[in-house]
Amino acid sequence: MFQKLEEVEKRYEELTKEISNPEVIANTNTWQKLMKEHADMTPVVEKYREYKKTSKAYEDAKAMLDDKELKELAEMEMLEAKEMLPKIEEELKILLIPKDPDDDKNAICEIRAGAGGEEAALFAGTLFRMYNMYAERKHWKIEILNENETGIGGYKEVTFMISGKGVFSRLKFESGVHRVQRVPDTESSGRIHTSTATVAVLPVIEDVEIEVNPADIKMDVFRASGAGGQHVNKTSSAVRLTHIPTGIVAECQTERSQLQNREYAMKLLKTRLYEIERKERDEKLAKERKSQVGTGDRSEKIRTYNYPQGRITDHRIGVSIFQMEDFLNGNIDEMIDSLIAADRAEKLKGDE
Repeated sequence: MFQKLEEVEKRYEELTKEISNPEVIANTNTWQKLMKEHADMTPVVEKYREYKKTSKAYEDAKAMLDDKELKELAEMEMLEAKEMLPKIEEELKILLIPKDPDDDKNAICEIRAGAGGEEAALFAGTLFRMYNMYAERKHWKIEILNENETGIGGYKEVTFMISGKGVFSRLKFESGVHRVQRVPDTESSGRIHTSTATVAVLPVIEDVEIEVNPADIKMDVFRASGAGGQHVNKTSSAVRLTHIPTGIVAECQTERSQLQNREYAMKLLKTRLYEIERKERDEKLAKERKSQVGTGDRSEKIRTYNYPQGRITDHRIGVSIFQMEDFLNGNIDEMIDSLIAADRAEKLKGDE
């Protein structure tokens, strides 16, 4: 570990010089790339320097033990440094865990009603509202890209983009099957029904990260359905893009102009194509490092919302929260923090 830290510090010092070089500053793209690398390394280097400083303080105090007048002070300084070193070392291990390159990206979230008919569509609407309220708490921006409403507050499917700081890093563990157990409003006998909705959270990618051949894309325009006013319903502003080699489809119908809808549909299409590459990358990493906290698998049942017991349970980490109303009102940080901590612990285990 310490050899790696020495290499990181050396690279950090090189970068510090490079980002001050007028020739590098003149090349905006290169300078921004180096600045990001420098910023990513800063927490590691600062913590490593703290470790070296504390380690030196321990050795200096140890050298003073033979001095009768300073012995008591030296012992106190040694004890303090000895207690701090393991803590700093643990923090360094966490900082050295390879960062998901997509963590800083915005996210596209897709929610689809699963098993359970109308009740599943209502649950999809509940989840959409929950993520909306969570985004508000975080001061993130939400833009709906595509929606298929049922008319009574439910969604057969809804796709939306969330923009803000660290969106994907916070929401990536939400991907999977969410299960609800509750008595539907339409159930006269009071029987508990079980329904599901699937959630997929994908990182929004920049154009430079993936190239798509225009010849591989088929574009269809059609009239939007559902809410949106007379203009939306009377003009062919909705856009559907099909990537011919893979058969992947992306559509957007929420904007007034065909051009805007095409732009959003293209962003969604590229994000879905990127997700294929991401899964291949993750599968390769999984062979090298075991991780129990799943992301991205739509068939994996990840969480149950049990209304009668007021309990939300995440099955991947065995954590339950008994604050249903608060949770569904967007207060989901406790669960997300637990998932991030579990993933981090698993990665640390994999590095041992």
